[in-house]
Amino acid sequence: MPDFLKVIILGIVEGLTEFLPISSTGHLIVAASALDFGQSLGGTFEIFIQLGAVIAVIAYYRAELTQQARTVFTDAGTRQLWLAVAIAFVPAAVIGVLFIDKIKELLFNPTTVAISLIVGGIVFLVVENRNVVARTQTTEITRITIRQAVGIGVAQIASLIPGVSRSGASIIGGMLTGLDRSTATQFSFFLAIPTLGIATLYDLVKNFSQIQSGDLVNLLLGAVVSGIMAWFSIGWLLRFVSRNSFVVFGYYRIIAGVIILLLVASNVLVS
Repeated sequence: MPDFLKVIILGIVEGLTEFLPISSTGHLIVAASALDFGQSLGGTFEIFIQLGAVIAVIAYYRAELTQQARTVFTDAGTRQLWLAVAIAFVPAAVIGVLFIDKIKELLFNPTTVAISLIVGGIVFLVVENRNVVARTQTTEITRITIRQAVGIGVAQIASLIPGVSRSGASIIGGMLTGLDRSTATQFSFFLAIPTLGIATLYDLVKNFSQIQSGDLVNLLLGAVVSGIMAWFSIGWLLRFVSRNSFVVFGYYRIIAGVIILLLVASNVLVS
């Protein structure tokens, strides 16, 4: 299969899974292993094409973001939201900068993804089925407190492990600190802007000397495809969480993790 077709497939996978709590990076690692693609980039491809998802969020919320930019100095709610985003961004950013190379070296493999998917799936089922979320819930993203932002930020550290899911970690962190499901999901989208955007630029600058001209074309193609698919997945997820719990994603994660472990055991996937 030509590389550009592999890139398109991986871009579709990234765009569809980035904002679902099932780990886009984990799915990309497994898909890239199955397609025998991307190993020369040392994980940079999986990180860079997330830029498409960031652009999709900005485009989806463009009217709201424009309004916030205009009123940031006069509206306390807007300032509170972006203070919360900044606080929630810091923990994973610091740990990521310090340990990203080791994380890529040791954990970017299908086995880690499978285990993380299963553990995360169990967490989702426990949170949704055992009613462990806070009883008093925040229903507006402009009313998220500093305490809640810190909790979400700490939870997001776990997402550095492929298979955990950045959106899943931030959503669960939000629900456990008192956000309702829809608010936690929406905040996860806003948090994605600095988290994915800065992570992408940092990784690109750090590894730019290792990227060949052909790699750059693949990175850009993957980002464009992922952005298009992410646009549609944002709207779908917002509609889904307004009517449903995350239980279905918990079961999906467990089933997917078991399947990946079986594929690794049978040498279909190399871990």
